[in-house]
Amino acid sequence: MMKTSRERVKLLDYRQVKASNDFVPQPATLSSLGWNDIHFELHRQPKFDCPTHQHTMHVIAYGFSYSPGERWLDGKMQTERRNQGDIAIIPAGIVHRCNWNNSAKFGILAFEPLLLQQVGQDLVDSDRIKLIPKFMNEQDELITGIFATLKDELESNKIGSDLLIDSLKTTLAINLLRKYCTTKPKLASYKDSLSKSKLRQIKEYIHEHLDRNLTVIELAEIAQISPYHFIRLFKKATARTPHQYILQQRIEKARYLLQHQEITIAEIAALVGFCDQSHFTKYFKQIVGMTPRQYIARSQ
Repeated sequence: MMKTSRERVKLLDYRQVKASNDFVPQPATLSSLGWNDIHFELHRQPKFDCPTHQHTMHVIAYGFSYSPGERWLDGKMQTERRNQGDIAIIPAGIVHRCNWNNSAKFGILAFEPLLLQQVGQDLVDSDRIKLIPKFMNEQDELITGIFATLKDELESNKIGSDLLIDSLKTTLAINLLRKYCTTKPKLASYKDSLSKSKLRQIKEYIHEHLDRNLTVIELAEIAQISPYHFIRLFKKATARTPHQYILQQRIEKARYLLQHQEITIAEIAALVGFCDQSHFTKYFKQIVGMTPRQYIARSQ
């Protein structure tokens, strides 16, 4: 029988640096830093037994390799198949323990419970948003894509693009609200569209703050609707998601600055909201078809 008294259950808080080190034999091979509301880790571990604990954040565990074992969630135990791509969902606050019967490669994605409340604010009453515990026996294609993208983002110099991370965490929250919460969201609201004045206000706000870390939650607050409905209505009005539109505006402003301002590419990257020059170059080439340096040479 598992011990469930609070005095005997450790807390695992991914808001703290290297928080998982006390719970696994070896440190994470990759770990995010400074991503608002979410934390990602990639692990390669030998056979081990994780002590009983509770998470302060909601957690999704993702298997990158076949590695069966047992898991205890809120007093219930299951032997998990843990095929590659299987996920486990461990809500914040529930008693949790797991073991791994052989070496394993897995990912951990922790996120603030507040994220679900913010994204689903007018879909579900905030006090009714409850994440359902899930054993690692099934797959979710969308979550697989999110884990793969986050892994790639960390492996390519460990610097995340704020725009990309915000897009992924909003998409994750919507998926969880739809499929893994006890109360399903009401999706039939806001059948109309954003008013012309509201759309203009949002576009002006984006253009004036391109150097900042703009988020869907922030823009949805201006529109006074939930992030879920904002994404849908903004795309209906512009044929682009908010993130695609912001990226397009950043690149357009960068093109102007490259042609008319005698400042460095790194300075332009910062002025249009990219975390560094390499990310700016990557997206500029993706959209324009050439690097910023090639664009400057062609414009002269």
